[in-house]
Amino acid sequence: MPIATTPKPPYIAVIFTSQRAGEDNEYAATARRMEELAREQPGYLGIESARGADGFGITVSYWTTMEAVKNWKAVAEHMVAQRRGRDEWYRSYRTRVCTVEREYGFES
Repeated sequence: MPIATTPKPPYIAVIFTSQRAGEDNEYAATARRMEELAREQPGYLGIESARGADGFGITVSYWTTMEAVKNWKAVAEHMVAQRRGRDEWYRSYRTRVCTVEREYGFES
């Protein structure tokens, strides 16, 4: 997955850190669908995601405004996935919502 291209700050980052519980049980397909659905939402800027063999993962999605984040959280299909995450897919998770005030990087 490439590094997300984001605009000049400020913008919003939603950091979702999770520990998977075990079996896939449609998890991979749902995760792909949520990325697809997020791209369709107003205010979406990009996503970066990684998961280790031990099931620990971090996904960061980027949004133009806090309102865009709240709207994404309330999308019906996303709400169903959130519920399945709590009930089936994750042993634990944490969501952090932050305002990005500064960014810098390097590309070769």
